[in-house]
Order: sequence, then C-alpha cells, then structure tokens
Amino acid sequence: MSGPRILFVVDAGQKVGGGHVMRCLTLSRALAAQGASCAFMGPPAVSAVLEAFAPDARQLAAASTEPRDLAAAIGAEAFDAIVFDHYGLTERDHRAMGQGRPVLVVDDLANRPLGADLILDSGPERRAQDYDGLIPEHARLLLGPNYAPVRPEFAALRQTALAWRGEPVQRFLVSMGLTDVDGITARVVERLRLRVGEAGIDVVVGSAAPSLPGLAKIARRDTRLALHVDTPHMARLTAEADVGVGAAGSATWERCTLGLPSVILVLAENQKAAAAAMAARGAALVVDAGADDFDAQFDRAILRLLKDADLRRRLAEASAEICDGQGASRTAEAFLKLIAARGP
Repeated sequence: MSGPRILFVVDAGQKVGGGHVMRCLTLSRALAAQGASCAFMGPPAVSAVLEAFAPDARQLAAASTEPRDLAAAIGAEAFDAIVFDHYGLTERDHRAMGQGRPVLVVDDLANRPLGADLILDSGPERRAQDYDGLIPEHARLLLGPNYAPVRPEFAALRQTALAWRGEPVQRFLVSMGLTDVDGITARVVERLRLRVGEAGIDVVVGSAAPSLPGLAKIARRDTRLALHVDTPHMARLTAEADVGVGAAGSATWERCTLGLPSVILVLAENQKAAAAAMAARGAALVVDAGADDFDAQFDRAILRLLKDADLRRRLAEASAEICDGQGASRTAEAFLKLIAARGP
C-alpha cells in the first residue's frame, strides 16, 4: 500500500525570501523517507528555489497566488493531507483548500486564526498560550527549535563541528538568505573585508541575489572571498566556518545545530522575537540591519568574536543546546500519525 499524498502550499519571493521553501523541502524529504509522496504549489519564486535545490521535486501549477485561484488549482489535485507555509493565508483559506483533510501549518507569527490540525512554530520562546483563540481546540502544537526542519546533513556533522568550536578564526561564513533582501550581503561583506585580516570569507548567495554581480567582481581581486551560488554544500560550509553572519530566519537553526558562533542580522519584523530570544540565551550576537548605527554595531560584534575565544565557545555551547537538527523527522512522524489516525 502506497503512503499518503501530501501537498505543500508555499510562498516565496524577494520580500518573503526562500526560507519557507527550503524548510518545507526538508520536511517533504523527511515525510518521503517515511513513505509519503509530496508535491509543491506556489508562485514562480517557489519553482525557482526548487529547480535550484530539488529539480526532481514535483511541482503543480496555480493560476495565480490569490487564495481563490490557489483553491481552484488545489481542487483539481488528488491528495490526502496538506501543509501550508504561507503567511498570506488564514483559517478560511486553510479550510477551503484543505477540504476536510489533515492540515499542518508552519508558522512563526501567531498573529491570525489558523485552520490547522497541527501547527509547527520553531520560535525559541514560543508558548502554547500565544495561540489561544487562534487555533481549533483539537489542534496540536509543535513548538520550539527542536521541531525546526533542518536538513539531515547538518545533524550528521554536529559532533565533528562542536569539537573544534573556539579555535582561532580562520573562516567566516556569510549567508543572508537566497533572495539577499536589499542587497544586504554586499554590505556585510564590505564591512568584513575591512576587519578580518587574512581570514577567508565564504559567501552564500542565490543566483538571483542583487549582490551577486558586485561580489563576483570583488572575488576576482580579493582572494579571501569565495562565492557559493545556490550551493548544495551548506552543511559543510557551516561546519568548517569559525564565525557565521546570517539572517534571523530558518537558517538560524542550521547554525545552532552545528554550534556556529554567529552574528544574527534582523532583516524583517517577524524575525525580531526569535533574534531577541537567541540573544537572551547567550546563543548569538544580534544586530538590527535597519538600525541607524548598523555599521558601528556590526563592526563591534565582529571584533568581539575575532578577539574573544571564550565568547565563541560560550556562543557555540549555548546555540547547540537550542537545536539538535532532528526536527524534520519529529514533525514528519507527528503528521503521519495524524494522517493515519484520520484514515481514508
């Protein structure tokens, strides 16, 4: 007997970023490993991410990203359960598109009603009461970074990476998200080039990142700089780095899994709570990219990490305690049990 057919409805774009697609891709692979078959539906930006990182993923077309058109497209598909990772959809949309089937909503906001049977929110300080009045009484919450969908290759490198944290800084990793909001990657790299001496700088960007053309020119004359475009080797790069600079999105849990001492940049309002929680736990240094004195704050954070091995070790230990990288399999198991309990 074949496993359940699961449809992912996902958003992506220049403002939204590619993190929704990447975490759902990880979850889909965990579900597939347990017998499910998965397909994706979303705007063209979703297809672009999937074609770069999972060209074999099944994609379904929708007339547009408007809820009405999405619902019509979904109505023509055969599926047994549905996953939503789309901030623009609410309870009414979830129910209309779910058509009575089991529904998992991946969320970070807790700011709107959700028509879900299972809710995944990996925020480090998220509490059940944050969803009071927003979800059905029967719904189950999967809360915290230990449910975050992190690719299995990160967990595979966890012990090796943790063993050398606190060593002298030889490599930086810059990963600001595939869409490179407002060209933030170039700004970060320019600050680093002024302050890291001979240390290498690995820069991860998407092929459509606005910073890419300028960074490519710099890399031709600055041998410290290595560009990685749509890289499939993110886990290895994270494990080999000594200091990370990244956005406060879903990649935060990848860095935590490998205990990478990091400066986290807040690029959007919905990232502030998770970033603040990381700072409060002593698990990262946090800088708001929109602050008037961003350059000065960022420079201070980088210099602290360069000079203070004890700080790097403390950040590594605290961040590694937050997430172990096994969240995708935990979430997949919970959703598949729900689907099985519902029956045909």
